[in-house]
Amino acid sequence: MVAVAMMTAMNVNAQNGYDETKHEVAITYGIDSNSQIIDAFESIGGALVGAKFENESFTGPISAEYFYHVKNWLGVGGILAYGQNKQDVFLAGDKDGVSKNSYLTLMPAVKFDWLRKKHFGMYSKLAVGATLRNEKYDSNDNSSRDYDDNSMHVNWQVSLLGIEGGSPTIRGFLELGTGEQGIILAGVRYKF
Repeated sequence: MVAVAMMTAMNVNAQNGYDETKHEVAITYGIDSNSQIIDAFESIGGALVGAKFENESFTGPISAEYFYHVKNWLGVGGILAYGQNKQDVFLAGDKDGVSKNSYLTLMPAVKFDWLRKKHFGMYSKLAVGATLRNEKYDSNDNSSRDYDDNSMHVNWQVSLLGIEGGSPTIRGFLELGTGEQGIILAGVRYKF
């Protein structure tokens, strides 16, 4: 009877073990995304023609991820990222208006778990997709210069090193790489 009880317990543990998790959802926040870098270059270009930018604020990139593990070491899924940049624009020393850029990115992705332990893991991630960019300018005194424009461009995320730790199902993580989620990003992941 003891042997049967032990075998039953081992079987239940095997089915509920970490290696059996197939799904992952995560929320992330990063810094220095592709969109932030593009905005920085645009500010430099504006400065060359006499514009000055102040009170800049960038929100994001904030991302949601989902991966389904087709193998223990390979997850396929997608990433949805959002970021926003807002700044005051000055021409000839006077405030001319407010510039606001918003970015919504959708990218199919793959995740390679090259170390998968019960409480710790290391991985790499690759994603390529598209960003919908909305540029809006509200002029203070000349509505003929106001504009609201949408454009789309290719975007990516390459995270060369991801480190995660915590319980078998809820983990904090940190990634280093480049792309629309940022050069450095951190978040929380739930595995089930």
